[in-house]
Amino acid sequence: MQIALIAAIVFIAATQQVLSGFGFALIVMPLLVLLIGVKTAAPLVALAGLTLYAANVLRTRRAVDLRRVAQLGAGSLLGVPAGVWALGAVDERAVKGVLGAILVAYALYSLVRPAGRRLQSSRWIYPAGFLAGCLGGAYNTPGPPVIVYGSLRGWPREKFRAVLQAFFLVNGTLVVASHLVAGNVTGEVLRLYGVAAVAMGAGLMAGARLDRRVSQQRFAGLVAAMILVLGASLMLDW
Repeated sequence: MQIALIAAIVFIAATQQVLSGFGFALIVMPLLVLLIGVKTAAPLVALAGLTLYAANVLRTRRAVDLRRVAQLGAGSLLGVPAGVWALGAVDERAVKGVLGAILVAYALYSLVRPAGRRLQSSRWIYPAGFLAGCLGGAYNTPGPPVIVYGSLRGWPREKFRAVLQAFFLVNGTLVVASHLVAGNVTGEVLRLYGVAAVAMGAGLMAGARLDRRVSQQRFAGLVAAMILVLGASLMLDW
């Protein structure tokens, strides 16, 4: 029963990751923690996420904007040390609560006015990357600043997802490396990863089929809805 639940959770999360470009860990992590505990779930989700990001990068490689990924990476490189420092100096619940409130407000605005004004300057990509690095280094949640930036810039869905996957792939590699060094990737984690890999493969295929039926307008609505869920989940930890 446990194996079937893990497979179902991973399948659903992988499918929506293909459609929106983010949210896999948001769905999988809290549910797997309830099933198998955080010590097993954390490295398992890291391995599964890295595999999924790599597969999605291959699938969307033609739309990857390497310049944008490099700019985000440069900002993130500076932000990660700041985030690691902040981990011991700033209250985690307060940061997540404020971030969640900002995301919820932005998502509601996007859903009400999806065709509103766009961010014109591309220079904000460096602050977005820096904030992503801070959040990644401190709380392993680098996505929100990059997701909001791409949405504000009005990136086409192919570019939006491709840049996110490439950025997450770099971040995920660092996370998995940390788990390997710490000895967290146990035999049990690898056994469950085998189950997750099969479910992810099915989710990738299902997501690719559904993606052909999603218009740019629906995609924008889906992203706004996912940002709303992400913000609400952060606020619940406040």
